[in-house]
Amino acid sequence: MNVCSDLCLLQSAVPRMEAAPGLGEQRVDANTGSPEPEPTPWQALPVLSEQQSRDVELVMAYAAPILDKRQTSRLLKEVSAVHPLPAQPHLKRVRPSRRAGPHALEMLLCLAEPAAGAKSLAELLPQPAVDPRGLGQPFLVPVPARPPLTRGQFEEARAYWPTSFHEDRQVTRALAGRLFSAQERTAMQAHMERAVWAAHQAAARGLRAVGAVVVDPSSGRVLATGHDCSSRARPLLHATMVCIDLVAQGQGRGAYDLGPFPACSFAPAGAPQGVRVGSVRKLDEDRDVRADSLPYVCTGYDLYVTREPCAMCAMALVHSRVQRVFYGAPSPDGALGTRFRVHARPDLNHRFQVFRGVLEAPCRRLDPGS
Repeated sequence: MNVCSDLCLLQSAVPRMEAAPGLGEQRVDANTGSPEPEPTPWQALPVLSEQQSRDVELVMAYAAPILDKRQTSRLLKEVSAVHPLPAQPHLKRVRPSRRAGPHALEMLLCLAEPAAGAKSLAELLPQPAVDPRGLGQPFLVPVPARPPLTRGQFEEARAYWPTSFHEDRQVTRALAGRLFSAQERTAMQAHMERAVWAAHQAAARGLRAVGAVVVDPSSGRVLATGHDCSSRARPLLHATMVCIDLVAQGQGRGAYDLGPFPACSFAPAGAPQGVRVGSVRKLDEDRDVRADSLPYVCTGYDLYVTREPCAMCAMALVHSRVQRVFYGAPSPDGALGTRFRVHARPDLNHRFQVFRGVLEAPCRRLDPGS
C-alpha cells in the first residue's frame, strides 16, 4: 500500500485518539536490556462467511476394519463404485485403525441414514458388485459432512476422519493477524483515527458518534470523510450512507445536501478531459468502470467506519461495489458479522472483504452502550 501526501496531511490535521505502541520506537526491558516484544493495540481480523465460520457438521457413516491389507486396493475400487460420495469428496476412504485389534486399516463404506443402527456387510455391500472378503464387521462413525474451508475447520474435521483440505493461505494469514504489513497497519490506523475524529465532530453537534472514511487503497488518498447525520427528518443518513454519497458527489453526482455539516467532506474526482461532470454514466458489466473511466461509486475503495454497519448500510455497500470494509466496534444490529454477514452472501451480485477490530477500544468508547 502506497501512502501519499494526503496521509501526511491527515496525520497533522486530525488528532490522534489513542497512542499506538508498537508503531513507534521499540521498548527495552529494564532488567535484561533486551528489546521487549511490541504490544499489539489492535488486530484487523477477517469477518468470514457463515460457511467459513461455523463449527464442523458431522454425519454418521459406516466403516469396516480391513482384515487383509492385500485386499485394500480391490476393496477401495469396488466400494467406491457402489457407494460414491459425490457430496463428500473431501473424505478419504481409508484411515489407520483407531480401534483395538490386529487390523491396521479401516475403510469408509457409505453414509448412514439418520438414527441408523448396526448393519452387516451383506446389508451394506451388494454382491457380486463387492466381494467383502478382507473386511470385518461394520461399525458407525461420525465424519465431516462438508469440506473444511479454514485451517481451524480442518483441524477439527480430521479429528473425526481423514480429510483433504485446500487451504486459502490469505485467509489463514488473516486469521493469524499476519495479513497486513507494518506500513499498511500505520495507514489503516491513521484512516480509522480520522473516522474517530469525525465521530467526535458528530457528537459535538448532538448527533450519534459514528464516523467513516472512504480511501483509495492504491494511493492512500482519502476520498470522503463523514459522520452520522441522521435525524427524524433525515433517517437514512447514517455515517456509511453519508460517505457513499460524498464519494458520489466527488464524482459529480450525489443525492444529499451535506453543507450544514462541515466535517463531512469529499475530494473531487479527476474526470478525464471532455467528460461533462454530472452526465449520465453507464456501468461496465465486466470491470465496474463507467464510460468516463471513473470507478462506479466505491469500486476498488476501502471504507473505515467506527461502528459495524447496519443492514441498510451493508446493502448500500454492496450496491456501491466497495472493495473492503474495516470497522472498529461491533453493533448489536450489525450486518457485517454480528447478526448477518451480508458481504459474503453468495446470492448477491457483489461481495467484499470485511475486517473488524481496527482501533476497537477508542471506537467502543464513542458509543459505550453498543
